Amino acid sequence: MRTTIDKAGRIVVPKQIRDRLHLSEGCLLDIEERDGTVELRPASVEIEVVETPQGPVAVPSEPLPALTDAIVQETIDHLRG
Repeated sequence: MRTTIDKAGRIVVPKQIRDRLHLSEGCLLDIEERDGTVELRPASVEIEVVETPQGPVAVPSEPLPALTDAIVQETIDHLRG
């Protein structure tokens, strides 16, 4: 896939990729230059591990979208190749 960079340095991520990675307006991305390539990755969410009576729980530092059956299935399919 190809895209262009505008005068301000902005890049349009093609819709197919945005949909597959569940990226939407305002999503944070990490960008890194490595060996002459540019890598964009969805930014990871910081978590805090909180002890509860039921045991430790990972609590995100920001609200996350609901985990749907479709996302779980997509992830399983992706991991299985």
